[in-house]
Amino acid sequence: MKKSHPLRRIVLAGAATVSGIVLLLTLKPSSDPAAASAEGTPQGQQSVAPQGSGGVQAAGGGDQTLTGDVVKTEYGNVQVRITVSGGKITSAAAVQAPTGGRSTEVSTNAVPKLNQAATAAGSADIDAVSGATYTSGGYKKSLQSALDKAGSSSATGGGSGGTTGGGSADASGSTGGGAAQAKTLTGTVVETDYGPVQVRITVAGGKVTKAEAVQSPSGGRSSQISGDAVPKLNQAAVAAGSADIDAVSGATYTSGGYKKSLQSALDQAGG
Repeated sequence: MKKSHPLRRIVLAGAATVSGIVLLLTLKPSSDPAAASAEGTPQGQQSVAPQGSGGVQAAGGGDQTLTGDVVKTEYGNVQVRITVSGGKITSAAAVQAPTGGRSTEVSTNAVPKLNQAATAAGSADIDAVSGATYTSGGYKKSLQSALDKAGSSSATGGGSGGTTGGGSADASGSTGGGAAQAKTLTGTVVETDYGPVQVRITVAGGKVTKAEAVQSPSGGRSSQISGDAVPKLNQAAVAAGSADIDAVSGATYTSGGYKKSLQSALDQAGG
């Protein structure tokens, strides 16, 4: 048969077509879209974890508000919350303290003193308040647990940060500058029908970081009312950052005196 014979050309063309079809069938599995999709799923999931962990780290820094453990005493629970800034306690408050009967009067007298001592000392090494041995003991334990949390958080942030956070920080650089600007201001004594009210605040960075009643009506029913109202007024003053706070129900006179004394302290801050 001659090379140019038509039948020969037809046979060769048919063989080429069959070879091409076989080749296509051989290559198809390697580009299966279902297989590619299955491999892509785990990669997308793995990328989520690093983004999440990075967000948590970015939220750290600045002021820390730390709540200590609840300590049970013979007269009730005690729990302390502190605010730490620049390695220094700028605010301390008892979010739980013994109440009811004589316990309310004891707590009303002891807690403001313990708060003040904790802020001044910067540690749980503070003296017990006379006549409030159990409350003082519980306060110190809860305070220490809050401080332990502050220390743990500081250690997580890196070794060099924990080293420079000591006593020398107040005297150097920007770290000391923030702490130096904190001011403690005591308002005027306001006389009410049930006794004097006087408020002390701590202001840092133009913000009220702490508020406490250093005087409030006491004795009989007044002690119970003050024990209930004063912590709420303290909390409201810090949250509002002003004397525009609501009176506590059942403590109209104490609330009114508190607001006036608070305003006088804020006026000093503004001056």
